[in-house]
Amino acid sequence: MSQQVLFTRRGLLGYAGGGLLAGAMASLLGRDALARGGGAALGSRLHHSPRVRRVIHLCMAGGPSHLETLDEKPELARRDGEPMPESFTRGQQLAQLQGQALRCFAPQHPFQTFGASGQRISALFPSIGAHADRLCIVRSMTTDQINHDPAHTLMNTGSGLSGRPSMGSWTTWGLGSETQDLPGYVVLTSIGRGGQMQPIAARQWSAGFLPGRHQGVHLRSSGDPVLYARPPAGSSLEDQRRLVDATAALDRAEATRTGDPELATRIAQYEMAFRMQTSVPELMDLGDESRETLELYGTEGADGSYAANCLLARRLAERGVRFIQLYHRGWDHHGGIKRSMEITAREVDQATGALLTDLARRGLLEDTLVIWGGEFGRTPMAQGNGRDHHIKGFSLWLAGGGIDGGTSYGGTDELGYAAVDRPVHVNDLHATLLHLLGLDHERLLFRFQGRDYRLTDVAGRVVRPWLA
Repeated sequence: MSQQVLFTRRGLLGYAGGGLLAGAMASLLGRDALARGGGAALGSRLHHSPRVRRVIHLCMAGGPSHLETLDEKPELARRDGEPMPESFTRGQQLAQLQGQALRCFAPQHPFQTFGASGQRISALFPSIGAHADRLCIVRSMTTDQINHDPAHTLMNTGSGLSGRPSMGSWTTWGLGSETQDLPGYVVLTSIGRGGQMQPIAARQWSAGFLPGRHQGVHLRSSGDPVLYARPPAGSSLEDQRRLVDATAALDRAEATRTGDPELATRIAQYEMAFRMQTSVPELMDLGDESRETLELYGTEGADGSYAANCLLARRLAERGVRFIQLYHRGWDHHGGIKRSMEITAREVDQATGALLTDLARRGLLEDTLVIWGGEFGRTPMAQGNGRDHHIKGFSLWLAGGGIDGGTSYGGTDELGYAAVDRPVHVNDLHATLLHLLGLDHERLLFRFQGRDYRLTDVAGRVVRPWLA
C-alpha cells in the first residue's frame, strides 16, 4: 500500500488545520505585541482615529433610581400620592407592579446645582457632583429587559439572549491588549449594604463565541485575587516555567494533530497565568500609594469594598488593561428607598469622585472612557416605600476622553416615566463606546454559525452630541 493511500482525509485535514492554527496564533500574538508598542501599532485594527485607549465601566448593579440620582422631577414631587395618570402606563410592561394600583411617589432626596455648567445632580453625590463639568449626563436611556439578569446581559452583550460576547471581550478582540502581564479585560465586584443582593453571573463577562482568551478575568479584591495563582509550597518560579513550557509543547503537538483553535487560547492562558504570579501581587501591593491617595479613595485597600476596587481600577488602567468593569451590588431598592439610597450613595460617591480626580491628575482621564450607571431605572410609581424595575427611561453619565463634559443629553417626561427627548438604546451606547475606541460597530464583525455577529446586533448608532 502506497504512502499516498495511508495519508487519510482526516490526516490531511489535521495537517491543514495545524497550519491554519499556527497562522492564527502568529496573528494573535503579533497583534497583541503590536498593540503593546503604542498608538501607531494600534492602527492595524482601528477603523478611525481613537479618542480613548481604555474603558472603565462602573456598573451599579440592581438598577439605581434615576429619580434619586440624575433626573430631577419637580412635577412628580407635586403629585406625590396621587394616582399615576393612566395615559402614561396603559398597555405598558411593568415588573412587580403589574395589575396594582399605581400612585406617584415623590423623589426622596433633593437635587443640587454643581459646577460652572450648572448640572443638577442629587445632593447625595457631592464628590461626583464636584466633577459635573467633566460629565455628560444622559437622561434618556432605554432598554428592552425588565428583569435583572437579562438586563445585565443586554447591557453587557447588546442582546438579552445569553451566549453572546461581552463588550469587554469585543474590545480586546478588536484592539488586542496593551499589557503582557495582566489580562486585557478585568472584572472586580463588591457588595453594598443598602439594597437586595442580586447575583451577578460570570457569563456577563464571557467571550461567548469569540476566542476564549478574550473572556474577562474576575479578580477578587480581598484575599488571593486569583485562586491557585501562587506556586504550590516547595515549588519555585523556575519549576513553574518548566511546567508551562512542557505543557505548551504538548498542546502545540495536539494542535498540529487536531487543528483545535481553542488550544491557542489554552497556551496563551497558561502563559498569562504564569506571568500573573508576579504581576498580580505587584498590582495588589499598595505600598507605593501615598497616604493622601488612600484617604482620597477612603480605603486602605484589600477589603473587598467598592472604594478599594476603584483604586485598583486606576492601577489596572495605568498598567495597560484595556477594559475594566466594577460591579457594585446594592441598588435594588424595592423598599425603603430613602434610607437605602443614603447608604448606597455613601458607598460609591467618594470613591467614584476620587477615581476621576486620580485619573485626571495622572494624565489618564484624557484617554480613558468612564461610564457610570445600572442595567435599568426605577418606576416613578410607589412600590410601598420603594420603586420597581423600569425600562422606559433611566440615566447614566460618561466622562473622559472624547466626551463633551458639563453637558446633559435627552430627557424623560415630567414624571420621569418614559424617555421622550432623544431616546438612547443600549445598542447606541455600545456603538458610541466602540467609536471612541476607534472601532466602527458595523464593521467589527465575527462570523459564527453562518452569520456575521456584532456587539450592536442589528441596531445601534453613534450618539455624536456626546462627543467633544
